[in-house]
Amino acid sequence: MHLPQHTFEVIIIGGGIAGNALAAVLARAGRAVLVLERSTVYRDKVRGEVFHAWGVAEAQRLGLHGTLIQAGGIHHTRFVPYDETQQPADAEAAALALDNVLPGVPGSLGVGHPSACEALRSAAAGAGASVRRGISDIDVQLGSAPTVRYRVDGAEHMAKCRLVIGADGRESAVRRRANLTLHATEPRLLMAGLLVEDLWGWPEHTVTIGTEGDVVFFVVPQATGRARLYLLWSCDRRQRFAGPRGPRAFLDSFALACVPGSACIVRARPAGPCATYPMNDTWTDSPVTNGLVLIGDAAGYSDPHIGQGLSVALRDVRVLSDLLLASGDWSPAALEPYTQERAERMRRLRFCNAVATTLRGEFGLEARERRRRALRLMQAEPDLGLWRRAYLAGPESVPASAFDDRVYNRLCASAVTAGS
Repeated sequence: MHLPQHTFEVIIIGGGIAGNALAAVLARAGRAVLVLERSTVYRDKVRGEVFHAWGVAEAQRLGLHGTLIQAGGIHHTRFVPYDETQQPADAEAAALALDNVLPGVPGSLGVGHPSACEALRSAAAGAGASVRRGISDIDVQLGSAPTVRYRVDGAEHMAKCRLVIGADGRESAVRRRANLTLHATEPRLLMAGLLVEDLWGWPEHTVTIGTEGDVVFFVVPQATGRARLYLLWSCDRRQRFAGPRGPRAFLDSFALACVPGSACIVRARPAGPCATYPMNDTWTDSPVTNGLVLIGDAAGYSDPHIGQGLSVALRDVRVLSDLLLASGDWSPAALEPYTQERAERMRRLRFCNAVATTLRGEFGLEARERRRRALRLMQAEPDLGLWRRAYLAGPESVPASAFDDRVYNRLCASAVTAGS
């Protein structure tokens, strides 16, 4: 059977944040790009919806910042570390100005995942990329001259290219097709997320993360009256917010003594599913093989506890697109700088996650004392707190010594051990 055939320079499997952003950048530079996406409509699946300052800087460098703002994105200019270990007034006095983290970056950015994907898809198509949705039965043949077979509207197609980009998410079929092993840390926490609206009374430019009782809580505003809420808790209660009563139980958990005015969160209205996921880090030994490069979650993802997913995706796009546009050599050897930069970046973020999970995600009296002690240590010795700057300003923004095991051991030792 003769199949319709087309030739492109790059075929991107997956039209989410990373895939569409890369397509927009490459097509804008005149490259012939095909994007293949399974979904016909982007739906709320409780995914990352915050770009930290370093992710916003990447969006600016890629020329996509305005696209995300037009998708409804808003900047957060203030982070208040409400937590059961301190009085609300002390937390507010310790608020961080997010618009001062990086020069020229107006803060972190909150934006709905579906609307961001749609805006970036439109940007890619507007730049000249061929974007096809409703794709099924994708079969990738890798090597020096890759081919991709797929079905759309009941018809089978085949496309040739120089390079396949796997941007098809955590369960990447392209990664499995290439036999690239995904390493993973053991989950220590579960996370549930819920989009809410009619949230009146919470300042839309303020985010918070803290711990109270047996949960870690996040409040990440989007547009007026909307926010993404997250809760993290221990893995032994997987069904905590499952079923039809889950959203109500989830919102009731935001009646927090350490957060002034948290009653407004409890009164908010669910605007999407309440989904639960295990929290862990994953990585590949190399996201590059002959004829294929993985980006975004397909290449390994950061534990969402520190909210790095979208920033990681845009850094992948920027580093890889710089290499692809600078040279006609797209071999694995020529793309080694992407492999090396990503490996060190993700290693540093794994360290940040390990510290954050131990300090914020362990519960009870001993854990509270550990958090208090760690805060005092970081105030007395600022170098011990550089891991927090790393996930706001970028993992390369602080020296390698910030990720040394000795830092972890000093901050995360039990209060009893440290005081003995």
